[in-house]
Amino acid sequence: MAQGDYADSLLNLESVRKSLIRQEDTIIFSLIERAKYPLNLPLYDGDLLGCNSSRSLFEFFVKESEALQAKAGRYLWPEENAFFPDNLPTSLLPPLNQPPVLHPRSATININEKIKKLYLDSLLPLIAAEGDDRNYAVTAASDLNCLQAISQRIHFGKFVAEVKFRDDPEDYIPAIRAKDKETLMKLLTFESVEEMVKKRVEKKAKIFGQDVGVEDHSSSSSSYKVDPSAVRKLYADWVIPLTKLVEVEYLLQRLD
Repeated sequence: MAQGDYADSLLNLESVRKSLIRQEDTIIFSLIERAKYPLNLPLYDGDLLGCNSSRSLFEFFVKESEALQAKAGRYLWPEENAFFPDNLPTSLLPPLNQPPVLHPRSATININEKIKKLYLDSLLPLIAAEGDDRNYAVTAASDLNCLQAISQRIHFGKFVAEVKFRDDPEDYIPAIRAKDKETLMKLLTFESVEEMVKKRVEKKAKIFGQDVGVEDHSSSSSSYKVDPSAVRKLYADWVIPLTKLVEVEYLLQRLD
């Protein structure tokens, strides 16, 4: 991708909007995949690896997976945010020959610890059934796919904030200089758009999560692979609010 094309694709409001809509599909399909497995709670318990381990098998899997992906260049891209950023080895690939897209200081914002806690404590019980099939490796891989998809969507707020700031800097600069989070949040909030997003992801979850057969019968709510209301709740309670949190934090540092 040419330098100009890359920057334009991330700093154009219409391109950002399309990317956010595509990310909805990725998130929903990753949740459907995770729902194939039960909760498998020992995966997240530090006792599984023995008394000499200070972390769970899940944390070990995520940390080691990110290290491998870092070597392959995943975290060279500004869209990516690691859950263990202090553990990333140097990429085997050279740095990207791309102009900076985000403000350097604001680009380092990372709320993955909050995202991980919400996923494990609140979202996972909504999408996975009780039980333990001991299939921990594929479960952890599915968890990581979910977390990375949700994280990318939430941290895309940095690009949203940059686009909005560049389009109307005079709207944001007074509030940024005053460190007025409340005003920034009001400027970034469009309730009608948020409601449309919540309705869209719930409808997508109904469509993507149906068991499709030869006969043309509508799927009942009990046969959805992931409860559509859980997907709506994910966006309403976590994705949208945390995205705006990232946007506000980004803007507060935008003039530094």
